[in-house]
Amino acid sequence: MTSAPVRDQLADHLITPQNSALLLIDYQPAQVASVRSMDHELLIKNAVSAVRTIKTFGVPVVHSTVNVAAGQGPTIAELAALVEQDKPLDRTTVNSWEDTEFLAAVRATGRRKLILCALWTEVCMAFTALDALREGYEAYPVVDAIGGTSPEAHRAGLDRVIRAGGQPISWVSLACELQRDWARQETVADVVEIVLTDRLRKE
Repeated sequence: MTSAPVRDQLADHLITPQNSALLLIDYQPAQVASVRSMDHELLIKNAVSAVRTIKTFGVPVVHSTVNVAAGQGPTIAELAALVEQDKPLDRTTVNSWEDTEFLAAVRATGRRKLILCALWTEVCMAFTALDALREGYEAYPVVDAIGGTSPEAHRAGLDRVIRAGGQPISWVSLACELQRDWARQETVADVVEIVLTDRLRKE
């Protein structure tokens, strides 16, 4: 058994650590509490697993919150601890793409494949993804790490993004797509711990 040569990590049509960035948007107490499309504990677990994976591969993170300056709670502790090196960009806009600092941070990554973990699905994820797609970016919402204000709203938000060209993924598929080959030893132990040891073998 011989692995094919590693593809061009910038030009690959699949997600790689070198061609992608994570947009982490509005994982704040009020938004999490308002999710009605999935269990809150599972939502947080999945978001944490997705961010741990991103950090394992050194994928850049654009971290955004809304209205913390006006009294909204900051990013929940479980995620804040993982992105403490990624200063949150606080906004007033519902659509992150309409905040100049956020947009500049996305462009500064130089990445065209944008992985989206954002609350809520039908609002902050959908609006950001739709604008990104319109500007020629690729959008990958992590479907089991986001949530909407109802199951119908979550599905409608995803459908809207998919119709515009977005490509939904799960947190497990994200981990496997970044790893790609178990012969790439540098990250195997961490991926096995995140995906199997800490999650799938326990549930």
